[in-house]
Amino acid sequence: MNAKRKIQDPWRDRVASADWTAVTDEVNEYGGALLPQLLTSEETVEFRQMYGNDELFRSTINMGRHRFGEGEYRYFNAPYPEAIERLKQALYPRLLPIARDWWTKLGREAIWPDTLDEWLDMCHEAGQIKSTAILLKYGKKDWNALHRDLYGDLVFPLQVVINLNEPGVDHTGGEFLLLEQRPRAQSRGTATLLPHGHGYVFTTRDRPVESKRGWSAAPVRHGVSAIRSGERHTLALVFHDAA
Repeated sequence: MNAKRKIQDPWRDRVASADWTAVTDEVNEYGGALLPQLLTSEETVEFRQMYGNDELFRSTINMGRHRFGEGEYRYFNAPYPEAIERLKQALYPRLLPIARDWWTKLGREAIWPDTLDEWLDMCHEAGQIKSTAILLKYGKKDWNALHRDLYGDLVFPLQVVINLNEPGVDHTGGEFLLLEQRPRAQSRGTATLLPHGHGYVFTTRDRPVESKRGWSAAPVRHGVSAIRSGERHTLALVFHDAA
């Protein structure tokens, strides 16, 4: 049975291979943390090749036209390709304890149920029915403005991105950026160059920061620095659907 499960769901095993105690500590400290390789080289090629298949996507966004930066991204239709669905199902229960802990510290109600399917049912009942998995494509000089992926009233506070290219080979530049607005202090930024196929988990909206006065919510925005050369594709996994 175990051998059969591994053959059918290698993505769950990759998610499980992370040191989740260390990941939790890193996310709590910086708002983001590197994950293991979640997609093989062959799978990243498959995703890059999907970009030109219009049938897989519900909409395409030109970032320059909307003043989101420069580049383009596409929202996948549901049902998703198997790798996306399997990764979301495997990641959600790993991220859920972090989400609940954050909301408890901030004195908020942690409304998320134990399974992703139950949570998405709640989103759909609230009118958030649009799929949110994203495939992004950047060329030379493209970049992504600092932003937050909220999409509606129901929000899961963590999400994951996966770099589908080889840094230093397929592209230079294109670091993943986080900018945290700290309470009564200067903002703090971090930049991470994501390895090929690896995931990065980060806060969607805000996160708890401790001070002498207790816990406060620090708003966090994310983006991508300018691509110096080459081309960069990213898969983004959001755990709430859109209105």
